Formats: sequence, C-alpha cells, structure tokens
Amino acid sequence: MSAAIDAHVHLWNRAVDPQDWIDAETMAPIARDFGAADLSEMLASNGLDRAVVVQSSNSLEESVRLARLDSPVIAGLVAWVDLEAEVEPQLDQIREHAAVPVVGVRHLVHIDPDPEWLLREKVGAGLAVLEREGLRFDLVVRDWQLPQATRLAARHGGLRFVLDHLGGPPGPGQDTSGWESWLRELARRPNVVAKVSGLTSGLAPGSWRAADLAAPVTIALEAFGPERLLYGSDWPLAELGGGVAPWKSAVGALLDGLSTAERARVFGGNAADVYSLA
Repeated sequence: MSAAIDAHVHLWNRAVDPQDWIDAETMAPIARDFGAADLSEMLASNGLDRAVVVQSSNSLEESVRLARLDSPVIAGLVAWVDLEAEVEPQLDQIREHAAVPVVGVRHLVHIDPDPEWLLREKVGAGLAVLEREGLRFDLVVRDWQLPQATRLAARHGGLRFVLDHLGGPPGPGQDTSGWESWLRELARRPNVVAKVSGLTSGLAPGSWRAADLAAPVTIALEAFGPERLLYGSDWPLAELGGGVAPWKSAVGALLDGLSTAERARVFGGNAADVYSLA
C-alpha cells in the first residue's frame, strides 16, 4: 500500500522567517511557530505518513532553512527562488547541506504586485530551468488568473504544473461559473495536476459541512480525474477553518464514490509520482 501523503503543509519560525501576512487578532490559531515535531503530531493524528512542505514567503533564506529540517515525515520541499534571476545558483544554495529534497518551486503569484507576473518573459526563462532540473512549479493563483496559468502550461508543455487549492474557487453559496469554466480549460492541459486543498481556511470553524464543498470538489474530480488530484491539508492554515480532521473527513466523504485504488492515488500515490518522492 502506498504511503498516505499530505501534499501541502507549511512550517515557519517567525523569529527568522517573519510571516507578515499573519494577523494575530484574526488568525489567532496560527499566530505561533510550527515545526517538524508539530507536523509529525498532526500527520499521526490524521492517519498520514509524510508531507510535502511548501514555502510560505518569497524568501530564499526561508527555503534554505526549510531544506535543512531533518525529519522522516518531510518527504520534499516546494521552495522559492527568484525565477527572474539565475535559478541554478539559488537551487544550489538551497540544496547545500539539505536534508530535504527540493521537488518543486512556488511563487506567491496571487499577491504579487504584478497581476500578470506569470506571463513575464524572464519568468518563462526561469521555468525552462525548472523543466531541465526535473522540478515542478506550484501555481498559487486567484480564480481570475487561471486563464494565465493555462497559457503558461501551454507554453511549457514539458513542465509539470501543480495547481494549489483548486485555483481558489468562490466560497459556498457564491457563483462558481467563471471559476469552473477556467478550471476545466486548465485541466485540458495534460501537464497540470491539482491539489484538493485550502478550501476551508477562509471559513469559520463549525460554519461549513462537507456538502458545502461538494461543488468545487466534484467539478475538480470531473475535470482532472482521480489520477491528477492530490490531497493537501494546507496545515496549519487549516486550523483557521476548524482543523485538519474535519477537512480530511470532508474530502474523504466527497470522494466516497472512488475505488479504493483511486482514493489511495488521491491521498498519496499521486503526490509521490508528481513530486518524484523517494
């Protein structure tokens, strides 16, 4: 049986890697540090074996420190590098003395001052380096940026793209038609996979049920199929929506129609394949 893998978690030590986006008043559950020991506890309590750690800030220094976390539960790192600069030396810096393999790169596109950062020529050159290195590029975008992501995936057909948080679908009760159309178009690119993650961090604990998330999860399942979906908790941000346990339970319920083998793919097998995890 394949390992159960959480494809999307974060770790931070705010003394060395400040997370200025965390508001202590509105985000009290995550306004503290989270380390490898906390991750081990979270995974064990939710029946998971390992996790892919994803960068939280556009900081090379943060990625260097994350790569040096020596823990058996950390399967890989989606790091940050400046894709508009020389990529190889930055990757070398992260990999030096690393205990964790770099399996991908991410940039916080959804909050970049340039709303069309994805389409910059220098970014394209950086992505070409990732393709040569056999790395993935995680897409963290707003729903209206999905058409840009589709253009990018078409330009870089040899690079594997991983869409985080299903591309930010509108919340329960809101119009999802635009997001759905854009998501289905992106899913037509065979080099794109998607993470079922991050759908509850903006919802109040106890205010949602699995049924409230049925629309985006069902659409994603139709668009990508179980062979191109990865489970991710988005922990510790999942704590903002009530925790990992109710989120994982909801995903399990919404994927109840899948076979045992298909569920195993979503809850670990696909992550191992996409990120080439040892």
